[in-house]
Amino acid sequence: MAFSRTWLQYVCGLLFFISSISALKFDLEAKHGKNERCIRNFVAKDTLVVVTATIDGRKGDGMAVNINIKDAVGNEYGRAKDVVGESRQVFTSHADAAFDVCFENLLTGRPGNPYRHVELDIDIGADAKDWSAIQATEKLKPIEAELRRIEETISEIVTEMDYLRSREQKLRDTNESTNTRVKWFGIGTTMLLIALWGWQIMYLRAYFRSKHLI
Repeated sequence: MAFSRTWLQYVCGLLFFISSISALKFDLEAKHGKNERCIRNFVAKDTLVVVTATIDGRKGDGMAVNINIKDAVGNEYGRAKDVVGESRQVFTSHADAAFDVCFENLLTGRPGNPYRHVELDIDIGADAKDWSAIQATEKLKPIEAELRRIEETISEIVTEMDYLRSREQKLRDTNESTNTRVKWFGIGTTMLLIALWGWQIMYLRAYFRSKHLI
């Protein structure tokens, strides 16, 4: 029991640490043609997601940064062209799938420095909600709003672990089914080889007898 509690605390702490990593910063080089750079996250179905991208530079400086948000099953959640400054896109996921936030910096002129600096912040689930507005609307105390936020975060962690457990169960079932099929295929192949070996012996014996060799 103590080991299980320690393991659960470790997992929860790790997930809280991952959720606290809010911003990603990188430089995006301007190029001709398609040159997307994508950041991937996994999200559960019907989950609120807020993508905030801050891009430096100015329009008409010889570069144009486009943003496209899509998931692995074909849903598209947002597309913005020639973005400068802060761009915020809010959506609710349609499926349990990974989604990509893709950037491309198109070269449209002759800039002095062919790079745009990008700062990306992705908030998912409870972190994506405006808790200040919720606190004001529902007239909650700061500690009550914080407890609500923690409660929703823990609920999301439990849901995520349940999903991972179900995925593990499906993978185990698939593995067992594959092992069973391989076993029966091996047995069938062995029996076929034995039957072929017996038929060859009988055929050769009949052939040699017909030639009066035995």
